[in-house]
Amino acid sequence: MDPEKALERSGLPTLRVSETSAWILLNRPQQHNRFEPADIEALSAMLRELAGHKGLRVLIVTASGPSFSSGFDLDTLSSERAVECTAAFAAMCDLLEALPIPTVCGLNGNVYGGATDFALACDFRIGVEGCRLQMSPARLGIQYYHSGLRRYVERLGLPEAKRLFLMGEQIDTATMLRIGFLTESCTPDRFEARLEVVAGMLAQRSPASLRGLKASLNSICRGTADPAEINARFFESLSCADAQEGLKAWSERRLPGFAAV
Repeated sequence: MDPEKALERSGLPTLRVSETSAWILLNRPQQHNRFEPADIEALSAMLRELAGHKGLRVLIVTASGPSFSSGFDLDTLSSERAVECTAAFAAMCDLLEALPIPTVCGLNGNVYGGATDFALACDFRIGVEGCRLQMSPARLGIQYYHSGLRRYVERLGLPEAKRLFLMGEQIDTATMLRIGFLTESCTPDRFEARLEVVAGMLAQRSPASLRGLKASLNSICRGTADPAEINARFFESLSCADAQEGLKAWSERRLPGFAAV
């Protein structure tokens, strides 16, 4: 059997890498793409591999079937491995957030529980119209890990984070857009094409600029930014090869040919 087909049948996430972009596909549609321990291990290995890939400019994460993800596997949550596996899940989301390249989460359907934090760890979230979200640890009698709570507060603000965590109500696409969980939404028939457009757009940008800007913006949001360091990167970039190529391409009305990082 073809190794790629065998991986698909196993239910594990799949990774496809091209010259400038990578695509991760969650692959348990019969279980609404819940995160099982094997998935967490596989995704963590993929993210560590991608972090060291010098040619990449964008990562797209999406899922097969009608749902994006129902969240963390509840059978594991009630097992003896609960602490071990939830710690691994939190670390995986942190790896995704720390990836130096821009990341886009394609929400092809509903997103629940821990999968909402997985999506928030990405830089952009594009959802299909009709998708819904619910985060309800209080209904399960549990609390939540620090980095996940931090992402909620940073991305959505404290009032919305409290609303979603404490009340646990389900929200619709319009609300997801209004509070900033979704960057944008589109009809199901345009979803895959829109992901391709966004991936192509980011692939045309300067890899060095993308990585530097993402790092600076994240540190500013988190309150850990060093203004002198960010300014130094900016002034240094003014005379770099990418700036020369970008300005020349702009004046010549053509696409720039930026170097890989």
